[in-house]
Amino acid sequence: MLREAVESDVPAIGALMRRSVREVFPLFHDDRETAAAARYLTEPDTVLIEDRTYYVHEAGGQIVACGGWSRRDKLYTGSGAAPTDDRMLDPATEPARVRAMFVRGDWTRRGLGRAILARCEQAARAEGFGALVLMATLPGVPLYRSFGFRELRSTRIPLPNGVFLDGVSMEYPLSTAAG
Repeated sequence: MLREAVESDVPAIGALMRRSVREVFPLFHDDRETAAAARYLTEPDTVLIEDRTYYVHEAGGQIVACGGWSRRDKLYTGSGAAPTDDRMLDPATEPARVRAMFVRGDWTRRGLGRAILARCEQAARAEGFGALVLMATLPGVPLYRSFGFRELRSTRIPLPNGVFLDGVSMEYPLSTAAG
């Protein structure tokens, strides 16, 4: 069942994020990178929940996937605090942000991430956004590519402890995407 996340989901979302990183990242990253990602990329962003733009997929009473989108300027968790993080984006000139997508390792490749992306696409389009952008870590790139995101550039994502993760900046135009 895919639904909007609520505040009481935060502990389960955090646990899912950490489990997902521990299970999925080792296929793409070394132990040091995986440990850093588990520490710095797995703090639930409650602003997304407050904005009602974050979703969870439940199965058997457990949250097994989560993700969402934002109409705010922050691109990804772990990017550090910036003065413009809470600035509302202009749908006419700026893309919405896809944020904090995680799927439990034993639930990957079942369409859950795709369902969350479809919900993000529908909601952002309804608010007048012309595109979605995201900063993908390597485990997410295949999903985003298959959904129709195009790669803009490869980058190295700095984490607070000095570890860098390979990442890919990606975009999905809503104006030409099938709605």
